[in-house]
Amino acid sequence: EEIQRETAYPDGKVKKVLKNGCHLIFFPNGTWKKVGSDGKTVTITFFNGDVKQIMPDQTVIYYYADAKTTHTTYSDGLEVLQFSNGQIEKHYPDGKKEITFPDQTIKNLFTDGQEESIFPDGTIVRVQRDGSKTIEFNNGQRELHTPQFKRREYPDGTVKTVYTNGQQETKYVSGRVRVKDKDGNIIMDTKL
Repeated sequence: EEIQRETAYPDGKVKKVLKNGCHLIFFPNGTWKKVGSDGKTVTITFFNGDVKQIMPDQTVIYYYADAKTTHTTYSDGLEVLQFSNGQIEKHYPDGKKEITFPDQTIKNLFTDGQEESIFPDGTIVRVQRDGSKTIEFNNGQRELHTPQFKRREYPDGTVKTVYTNGQQETKYVSGRVRVKDKDGNIIMDTKL
């Protein structure tokens, strides 16, 4: 683009106004700033390779050259970080966070302390504030982990519970209940 006028300042800064209306400002440390002809689009290229863009809608896009990471802040407060390994984090204004990992696992962190992870195979893991965990497998099985026990529920209605002392209890849909001690010995079986 053709330069309309150029001004050099005593501090070493140089300002160029282009015929298309853009302004270029060069700083002595190697940083330079471009203000678009609309006066609202601003790009700052820092001496270290970082680039900050301010869009007309006030969206700010900051690229960290060393980390190869882009941090976008939208006018509604949503922040999106894109890392070089493919991980994407969304930080919502209400405090919720959503992380998409390179393997496409999605982890949601809620403001009340709960977490939810959705794995590519369809498995969903939910962790409550108290640390208890629910796992929903894509085959219809469900598992509940608490400090007292681990329980697996099968699609046919069978429920198997393993307590922290090692004792196991299996309840079948027929009503049969079988209990084993920590060594696997049957201590009760109500065969119907």
